[in-house]
Amino acid sequence: MAQAEHPSVTRFREYLRINTMHPNPNYYPALEFLRRQASEMGLEFKILETGIEGKPLGLMTWKGRNSDLKAIMLSSHMDVVPVFPDEWKYEPFSAHKDEKGDIYARGSQDMKCVASWYLEAIRRLKSEGQTFARTIHLLFTPDEEIGSKPLEKFVQTQDFKDLNLCFGLDEGIASPENKMRVFYGERSVWWFKITSRGPPGHASAFIENTAVKKLHNVIGYCLAFRDEQEKLYKANPAAGLGAVTTLNVSVLEGGVQPNVVPASMSAIVDMRLPPTITPSEMKAQIRKWCDDAGPDVDYEMMIEKNSVEMVSVTEDNPWWVTFRDICKSVGLEIQTEIFPAATDSGFYRKVSWS
Repeated sequence: MAQAEHPSVTRFREYLRINTMHPNPNYYPALEFLRRQASEMGLEFKILETGIEGKPLGLMTWKGRNSDLKAIMLSSHMDVVPVFPDEWKYEPFSAHKDEKGDIYARGSQDMKCVASWYLEAIRRLKSEGQTFARTIHLLFTPDEEIGSKPLEKFVQTQDFKDLNLCFGLDEGIASPENKMRVFYGERSVWWFKITSRGPPGHASAFIENTAVKKLHNVIGYCLAFRDEQEKLYKANPAAGLGAVTTLNVSVLEGGVQPNVVPASMSAIVDMRLPPTITPSEMKAQIRKWCDDAGPDVDYEMMIEKNSVEMVSVTEDNPWWVTFRDICKSVGLEIQTEIFPAATDSGFYRKVSWS
């Protein structure tokens, strides 16, 4: 006789079946699911509109015994990245569970699993009669996978200030090793476009100072820098990707037809900078690469999401010390890192919680 599925797994799979995939996620079915979970546990729940149509946040609240104390936040995003169904063994929103108990679904790792952990932990604690002095707020956010614009607006509102927060947790990365990776900062995300200009002409001639030649030069400087950073990473991989700057040329643009030398060429670059790098210094470096490549080479920022704020992971931060010591008390090894990509955490760190 087959063993009955644990209710926590059933709830998790139900959340996974709700399609919140870009480019057109519908968040309201997910919020209704979360509202039902809150109702079952006796928690408050409300939908917060952000001023961006179709991009609401969900707020679930477990009231503490002492409303004068600052509150704790548990955050997770609802959206998931697009899928290519032909590459999947099972339908990506079926939450199929195989005979081993493995569950296949988009969002099962990033990051509906984390939301489910929050909810199931609270459900268990409440069933045991546990209460806390501090209020706990659970935030469910939209559009994290495409830049977190709704959250960026929300953290500037009075609604966010009224949460009266002092400590929060957001997403991390699953660790294949027997340790917990704890991220106290994250890298800045830059997308910039380098454009070179030069004389056009017929491709049968030797034309001097072409746009292609100058773009080749500046890409060479970019890739040399990339090689330097890769060597630093390989020399100390334990520090993680977040400790170095990554750079990748991701798009090349230009040209009209094979026998015409183009008047302009462009390259789009993705760069991720650790918070220890000063943005103005890196911009000066990019400017120098352009100048050294030749005349009429320039760059423009397409996306500049700077994350220079870091949470203290030293003895002077009582929240960190408490978190660290509790992890140690249950045998969890901790590894502190800078997050290599961008998350909602960057927007939370930018605003004062004092």
